[in-house]
Amino acid sequence: MRVDGREIPVSGSLLQPRIRRTTDILRVVLSALAVAIVIAGSLITRPQWEQLERSVSNIVGFLTPEQSNLVYIVYGIAILALPFAILVRLVLQRQWKLLAGFLFAGLIALGLFSITGTGFSAPRWHLSEPQQVNTFLSQFLDDPRWIAMLAAVLTVASPWLPARWRRWWWTLLLAFVPIHLFVSLVVPARAALGLVVGWLVGAVIVLVVGTPALEVPLGAAVRVLAQRGFRVTAFKVVRPAARGPLVISASTVPQPELAASPNMPSSAGTEPAPGESRSPDNALILELYGANQRSRGMLQQLKRRLTLRSGEYPASFASMRRAVEHRALMGFAIADLGLASNKPLTVAELDRGWMMYAHTVPQGRPLAAADGEKTLTRVWQTLHSMHQAQISHGDLRTDEIRVLDDDTVLFEGFVQSEFGAYKVRFDSDVAQLLLSSAALFGVEPAVRTALGVLDKQAVLDASARLTRTAMPAHLRKAVPDAGELMKRLREEVTDQTGQDKIEAAQVTRFSRNQIIQLVLLIGLVYVAYPYISQVPTFFSELNKLHWGWATLGLAVSALTYVGAAMALWACASEAVKFRNLLLMQIANTFAATTTPAGVGGLALSVRFLQKGGLGAVRATAAVALQQTVQVITHVILLLIFGALAGTSTDLSHFVPNATVLYLVAGALLGVLGATMFIPTVRRWLLNEVRPQLADVLGQLKDLGRKPWRLAMIVGGCATTTLGMALALWASIEAFGGSTTFVTVTIVTMIGGTLASAAPTPGGVGAVEAALIGGLAAFGVSAEIAVPAVLLYRVLTCWLPVFCGWPIMRWLTAKDMI
Repeated sequence: MRVDGREIPVSGSLLQPRIRRTTDILRVVLSALAVAIVIAGSLITRPQWEQLERSVSNIVGFLTPEQSNLVYIVYGIAILALPFAILVRLVLQRQWKLLAGFLFAGLIALGLFSITGTGFSAPRWHLSEPQQVNTFLSQFLDDPRWIAMLAAVLTVASPWLPARWRRWWWTLLLAFVPIHLFVSLVVPARAALGLVVGWLVGAVIVLVVGTPALEVPLGAAVRVLAQRGFRVTAFKVVRPAARGPLVISASTVPQPELAASPNMPSSAGTEPAPGESRSPDNALILELYGANQRSRGMLQQLKRRLTLRSGEYPASFASMRRAVEHRALMGFAIADLGLASNKPLTVAELDRGWMMYAHTVPQGRPLAAADGEKTLTRVWQTLHSMHQAQISHGDLRTDEIRVLDDDTVLFEGFVQSEFGAYKVRFDSDVAQLLLSSAALFGVEPAVRTALGVLDKQAVLDASARLTRTAMPAHLRKAVPDAGELMKRLREEVTDQTGQDKIEAAQVTRFSRNQIIQLVLLIGLVYVAYPYISQVPTFFSELNKLHWGWATLGLAVSALTYVGAAMALWACASEAVKFRNLLLMQIANTFAATTTPAGVGGLALSVRFLQKGGLGAVRATAAVALQQTVQVITHVILLLIFGALAGTSTDLSHFVPNATVLYLVAGALLGVLGATMFIPTVRRWLLNEVRPQLADVLGQLKDLGRKPWRLAMIVGGCATTTLGMALALWASIEAFGGSTTFVTVTIVTMIGGTLASAAPTPGGVGAVEAALIGGLAAFGVSAEIAVPAVLLYRVLTCWLPVFCGWPIMRWLTAKDMI
């Protein structure tokens, strides 16, 4: 690299990886989103948009035909000349790589809109167009190919154009919208599509070709350092630009003529000031921040504001300059305490939006396991001194902790540091240092040295932040197996402090339970909405309701929860309180109804048993055992009541024909055989499913040796099945229907089984359809079946659901789920 007549060697790659070009990637994402919005708007709401455009055009379209022709002529000349003006500029400046991208983008955009269902359609621009204003130039205003080509080439060339030219040319291109309105024409949807597609094509080309922001302005950095008294002789890339800044080591020599100037600081050719580090070859460290770091920082700030509570992240900055200046000022503040391993030298704004932060080479070496516990104790003491000065660090990786030859401990890397910090930031520092030191010295020494320097409560509060959400991602990635290490740290803190339990600190705006409950409520509204329209009809039939039978149905419905609780209680070997288990069954209805296939209810049962003291494996086995016995009991009762119904009972309404059964069985066997060829599935079956099946079979064998426990489980499962059937029978009787209990039981079991395969949460819709169809097949009229089934669902589904919501919240507050 040649700067001001001097050749300065540069070693290492300055080019930022394409996957880290946040600004260019963001441009591609936004343009793709714009294409999707335009297409969706054209397909869904195009008639409404056309009406709005006509209304606006009637209001602002005040030009006469002659004036409209004049506007079209002037604007058409400008649109036609625009790409050629950019092309001439690129040729004169000899930007050949950009010229290739310019031409490539234009051809792609033109080709995309020339492909039709019948093949390739070339542009047809004529001197006579009866459908348009009679000018040749006006044809370009409505042709999507020309608009797309202009948008593509302008997107590619914009980063290289002066800001003033860029603003004027984009304004000229986007002016076709108001011009169409002024001349009393509707804005064509195809022109808007051409605009966004051209933007997308240009954005992709820019990602491939690059922008001026990728060119690191090292020449400007050399001149800035020369003004500070440092004559740069060589550059060496220490760390390429990626998630963080581009870090460069600059070799310098004294420049006495500048250092002696009264307006320049005496930095070159003098002895280092106390606390300043100067390497033997007078090397400096430059941190360079470009446009991609700026856009990535904005996205990170937005993400933190949306996901984390206020106070859990450093203060946001309005610009990259303010962020870099803050880092330099924090470096000065910590250096005044004698705790900084380097000293800031200058902050400067360079060309093309780059910012430079220059500081001395860090003193000492990074903290290592060979330093011993004595050094670790000094690390804690140094951090405590910083906290007493109301300064937090925010990034305590081992690379940011430096140790001198005399075991003095210093810090560097003050991107996340804050002055005037508060307890949350101090707790975060302690948690970070616990994790970093445990990775080097072990869990027990890390906790012991922390308790030796800090008070017990400070360590307990910090250990509550040893979670994935509270620990910064870059620090977790710097520690091998960070999740397991944080778990061991929490256990070690409880052992050394005598604390019974450490509650995880909530750093996010919404906890996991709140998110789950919100999803369940949304699911409940989704599944209940279609039946809100049937509420008036249902209430109009209530004048025929026999309230005695309805009360019986409600009582039987409540009895099913006693049966389900009794069965699970016996499966869990009576290890939990029956009262709490009964309440959980009611809350279980809410979770099962708002999730497909009832998976939420199964998960809630396992979670309750775990909180009750059972291990994860035992709790899962207990729920699996209950479900297995429930299925077996259901099948046995179905066979018994099928036999009781007699041979005259027609079950063809429920049972599919043999061909369908064969096809389903064949498809299941095919899927099972195909999955056996997938190693991941085989390992899952062997390591996860097989042990649980073996455990369930073992418990079934054990039930044979304990008749009372088996009777309790089977009785509870039978109570659940028969109670549901009895509730439906009572609902039919409540509306004056007449059918046998055996018939209703068959309808309930067969219809419920078929509807359980439905993907809707709680089987809503499928259950009602199956039950109404089953009752109609056995001779129950629709006037009776429809309100009876709705009443049955209110008694067995919707009332428990609305009771289950506050009960689930109560169980959550009591830490039972």
